[in-house]
Amino acid sequence: MDYLILGLSVFLVFCLLFESYMELPAWVSWLGRWHPLVLHFPIVLLLIAIFLGLTGKNVPKRLLIVAVVSALITAISGFFLGKDTLVKGDLLVWHQWLGGALALLSALWYAFVNIFPSQIRYHKGIQVVLIGLIGFTGHYGGMVTHGADFLAFPQSKKQGKIPENPNIYSDVVMRILDNTCVSCHNPNKQKGELLLTSLDQLFKGGEHGPAVVPGDLENSFLVRRVRLPKEDEDHMPPEGKTPLSELEINILERWIALGAPDSVRLDQLEPSEPLVGLIQEMRMPDPEEKWRSFATIVDSTLQNLSSDYLTIERMAANSNALSVDVYAPPTYDPKPITDLKRVANNLVELDVSGLPLGSAEMATIASCSNLEWLEIDGTPLKDAELRSLTNLQNLTLLKVYQTGITDRSVEVFKQLPKLSKLYVWDTNISEAALEALQKERSALQVYKGIDPKIKSFFVAADSTDTNSLQ
Repeated sequence: MDYLILGLSVFLVFCLLFESYMELPAWVSWLGRWHPLVLHFPIVLLLIAIFLGLTGKNVPKRLLIVAVVSALITAISGFFLGKDTLVKGDLLVWHQWLGGALALLSALWYAFVNIFPSQIRYHKGIQVVLIGLIGFTGHYGGMVTHGADFLAFPQSKKQGKIPENPNIYSDVVMRILDNTCVSCHNPNKQKGELLLTSLDQLFKGGEHGPAVVPGDLENSFLVRRVRLPKEDEDHMPPEGKTPLSELEINILERWIALGAPDSVRLDQLEPSEPLVGLIQEMRMPDPEEKWRSFATIVDSTLQNLSSDYLTIERMAANSNALSVDVYAPPTYDPKPITDLKRVANNLVELDVSGLPLGSAEMATIASCSNLEWLEIDGTPLKDAELRSLTNLQNLTLLKVYQTGITDRSVEVFKQLPKLSKLYVWDTNISEAALEALQKERSALQVYKGIDPKIKSFFVAADSTDTNSLQ
């Protein structure tokens, strides 16, 4: 066993000193991937051995041998893993050398125990240094894996507020990437050979192509990956990491659509530019913050407005922001909807789809200036009624499919600066008008329903011979 420890120690020193001259076979590099799995064993075993030693108790030789051998194997496997990294950052270099020092010092402790068993004072000195090395090595390993601010207090990120007149790239885009992507795509950890720490690296991209192509969302790898369904194994960030919010994705898309500039500031954008509204929304630390100024609504008011066919709820406990769903009663009466004018400024979500809405109901809806989510699909609305929606400057989602609107309503959509999702299938809006809209508002997601050719295929394939059921 002594020769095994000596051999592993010599090999580790050789690896650390002659790293730049070494080329590892693929199967040896693969062994390095076991490093994250095995690294916890020597930590626990060494800490147990150190605790016994510092408290004056006998350290079992077998325990010490297993701890030292596992520490050396872990350090060597970490070296193999590090060789897989194209460019090592400072954090990885420090983690590698501290891990190597930890393993070699534990081997030295084993040697002292055998050669100078009575020199307890030196043993304890080594044990104290080992505790420090375990702490620093783990800390640097955590920063490599989870980002440099992994152990920072949670409030430290919130302290960095977006400036009043931010640089769109450095103050907004990089803030999003730092919070969600850079922990896996930095000089210390380049998953997919991709760095997301500078504009040049975003343009350069990784093994799957450029992360950002100015003005081209379709070929921007970054956008494609964050837009994948969460259950897709290629979705980014991966499972277990904090996903980007819809607002953050919209900001990235709009910034790319504008050419991914690195010097443009907020005040250089037109007030009607959607990115202005998106960044203003991002400045609010949480959704409740923007609703905090709403007037207080007592529960009795909600009860008076509610009915069997109208559900009105608070967006969160004690919130004065309201969500309303209205269902079709046997005999339609517009009064329950027009009565909502009492709480118009508190409505943020409204679903009146499938109802025979008229001008009176649309006037009430138009007065809901804080509305963010509106579903008016399956209604008899036409362009004239839809014009009143231009008052809804906070609207982010609009479902208006299966209505009689035409190309004239596209001008209404253009006047809704925060609109990010639009559902318009089974309307009279032409494909050319929608293409023109998307060209002008590239960050706007327009849902046009199932392609008629695909739809007819499904209908044909799903059709049932009713005669066979008789």
